[in-house]
Amino acid sequence: METDSLLFSFFLIFTGAALVSTLALFFRQPLLVAYICIGIILGPHGLNYISDPTLLTDIAEFGIIFLLFLLGLDMQPKKLMATLRKTFLVTLASSTLFVLLGYSTGLLFSYSPVESAVIGFSLIFSSTIIGIKLLPTTVLHQKHMGELMVGILLLQDFIAIFLLAFLDAGNLEQSTALRVLLAFPLLLIFAYLATQHILVKLIARFDHFKEYIFLLAIGWCLGMAELASAIGLSAEIGAFVAGVALATSPIALYIADRLKPLRDFFLVLFFFSLGAQFNISLFGEIIAPALVLAALALTVKPVVFRYLLRRFSEKNRLAWDAGLRLGQISEFSLLIAFVATQSGVISEIASLTIQGAAIITFLVSSYIVVMFCPTPIASNPKLRRD
Repeated sequence: METDSLLFSFFLIFTGAALVSTLALFFRQPLLVAYICIGIILGPHGLNYISDPTLLTDIAEFGIIFLLFLLGLDMQPKKLMATLRKTFLVTLASSTLFVLLGYSTGLLFSYSPVESAVIGFSLIFSSTIIGIKLLPTTVLHQKHMGELMVGILLLQDFIAIFLLAFLDAGNLEQSTALRVLLAFPLLLIFAYLATQHILVKLIARFDHFKEYIFLLAIGWCLGMAELASAIGLSAEIGAFVAGVALATSPIALYIADRLKPLRDFFLVLFFFSLGAQFNISLFGEIIAPALVLAALALTVKPVVFRYLLRRFSEKNRLAWDAGLRLGQISEFSLLIAFVATQSGVISEIASLTIQGAAIITFLVSSYIVVMFCPTPIASNPKLRRD
C-alpha cells in the first residue's frame, strides 16, 4: 500500500482520531483536542506518517465553509435581534478589554503590532463546543443560561466573520477595508435576490425530492463561497452569507440537519491539519507567551463576564456559571490563526502561540466546567444535570 495515498492518509486520520477520541472522552475533554493531538503525532513534525498535509489542508477548508454555512442557517432575523438586545453591551465591553489585554501581551513578548492585534482579537472568542455542548438540556437551567450563552457567542461569531474578511485579504490596509465594505453589501443583496426569486421557488416546487434539496444546498453554499472569493472576500464569508439568506426558508432546519455529518467529517480534517502543522521544534519559543495568554483567558475572562453580567441584573450564581463556561479561547481563534498565517499577516511563531494557548485553555477549561458547573458529565453527582 502507498503510504502517501489519500486512502491511507484517511485511514490514519480517522482511525487514529477514533482511538484518541476514546481517551479524550474518558478524561472529559472536547473531541477537537483529540483531532489536533493526532495531527501532531502523525504529522511531519511528529512521526511523519503524513509528510505533506497540504492536500488535506485544502480539503479541510471545506469543513470551515460548511461550518459557517450552518451558522448562517441558524441566524433567524427575529432570533438575531433578540440576542443582540440582550448581550450587545456585554459582548462589546468584554471584547474591547480582551483585545487590549491580548495586544499588550503580544507587545510584551516582542510580536509586531499587527501580530499583537491578531493575538488580541483571538482572545475575544469563547469556545462554542465547551460553552454549549456542556450545558444541561433541562429546560429550567438551560433556558435563560442558554439564551445568554448563545447571545454572547453569536455576537462573537459576527466579530470573527468580519475579522476573517479582512485577514483573508492578506493585509489590513485602508484599501482592503474599503473593498470589503463595498463588496460585502453587494454580496448580501445578490444573496437575498437569488434566494427570494430562485432558491425559494425551487425548494417549494421540489421539496419532496430530499436528495435534490441536499444537492441544491451544497451547490448554493459552494457557489456563494466561490463568488465571494472572486470579488475579494473569503470563501468562508460567502458560505456564511449563503446560510443567512436561506435562514428564513421553512426547510432551513432540514438542510442544517442533513449537512452536519458532512461538516463534521471535514472539521476532523481541519483540526487534524492544524495539529499536523504544529511545529513542536518551535515549542520552546512559544511556550511562555502561550502559557501567559492561556492563564489570562482562564482567569480574567470568567471574572470579566461575571462582573458585566452582574451589572446587567443577572444573579451572582448565574453570572459566575456563565463566566466559567466562557473562560477559554475558541476554535474560532484557531481558524483566525490559520487564515492569518495563510494570508501572510502573521508569522508561524505567532500562529503557534495562539494555537498553543487555545489548546491549553480547552484542556483546563473543560475540567473547570465539569468540576464546578452543572453539566451532563459533572464530576460532582450533585451538579450532574441531563
